[in-house]
Amino acid sequence: MKLDTIDAKILTFLQQDSKITYKQLSDKLNLSSTAIHERIKKLEKNKVIDKYVALVDRKKINKELLVLSHIKLAQHSQESIKQFEKDILEQKEILSCYHVSCDYDYIIKMAFENMDDYRDFMINRLTKIQSIGSTQSTFVISELKETLEYYI
Repeated sequence: MKLDTIDAKILTFLQQDSKITYKQLSDKLNLSSTAIHERIKKLEKNKVIDKYVALVDRKKINKELLVLSHIKLAQHSQESIKQFEKDILEQKEILSCYHVSCDYDYIIKMAFENMDDYRDFMINRLTKIQSIGSTQSTFVISELKETLEYYI
């Protein structure tokens, strides 16, 4: 779907506050509420807008430890990759998983309450995934920038 400047502005405003009303968008963009409604419905129908979510401050829900783990698969067969990806999708602690091109095959982002929770997850869950050959974890000291907002 090709976006025009109005669509881009609507997406920018929605990314900043998904609870913004059609009336507020109408006032900001000098369009009718009906036009705003139709454009948003079109963006949703075309899956440009995939879903609406509440962004939670992880520290306020006691997820202080943020971990990035680099994962190397033991084998690179189609079956092994599919099984690994299936197993990863079942792990609620994993926030993101990226298939990457470097010395490692995947990078995962996880959040835990503390080091004991991380250790328990690694020993009892992640290392039991048979297709994993090795992992290397990095612990985040501080976050300079964290956003889900795309520049349009």
